[in-house]
Amino acid sequence: MKKKFKVIAVLLTAIILLPIHVKAEEPEGPFKLPPLPYSYDALEPFIDAKTMEIHHQKHHGTYVAKLNEAVNKYPELKRKSVEELLMNLNKLPVDIREVVRNNGGGHYNHSLFWTLMDKGKGGEPKGKLRKDMDKSFGSFDSFKKSFKEAALGRFGSGWAWLVKDGTGSLKIVTTPNQDSPIMEGIKPILGLDVWEHAYYLKYQNRRADYIDAWWNVVNWEALEMAYK
Repeated sequence: MKKKFKVIAVLLTAIILLPIHVKAEEPEGPFKLPPLPYSYDALEPFIDAKTMEIHHQKHHGTYVAKLNEAVNKYPELKRKSVEELLMNLNKLPVDIREVVRNNGGGHYNHSLFWTLMDKGKGGEPKGKLRKDMDKSFGSFDSFKKSFKEAALGRFGSGWAWLVKDGTGSLKIVTTPNQDSPIMEGIKPILGLDVWEHAYYLKYQNRRADYIDAWWNVVNWEALEMAYK
């Protein structure tokens, strides 16, 4: 009899505690986590599958969830694109401005980042992008050297970018955290995530090795099409 009561008590305890273990649903909203255009292991051995999974599902997924939480407070903002939000941060309500900056920036930056890579790519750019690179930097190798120096020089977390400025010249810039050139009205052409979560499982503190490896997955064909 005691054994029977003990089993019942265990079951009742499990039922009472069950809601604690139920995973909360992500907040609904206008922004969605875009699927990767390739499998998590597609960029091996240069970027490992586990990093890609955590980076996409956990980090990018969290940016989307928190961005939705912010705009859900103000229904009129749910009709705006993430670009519109980021280009008009100073016009946003003060209580969500920093949240949108960080998480909207994270969503925009990563949505672009995934499309810049693919399996079996790398090599060198061709066409108009290559011509403009040679004009602005002297050569593709010179561009890569300058880009790597900028990416290594970004202290802490952030991004390295290739952008076209108002004069039509290509430039290399960096931004801290999840800031993006789009916040200044400049649409980036190429961006590299240098947050440690983008490379730490495979490269630990060796950011330079991560940058060197990344060139092997850059999708120059897609970049050329977008650049035109």
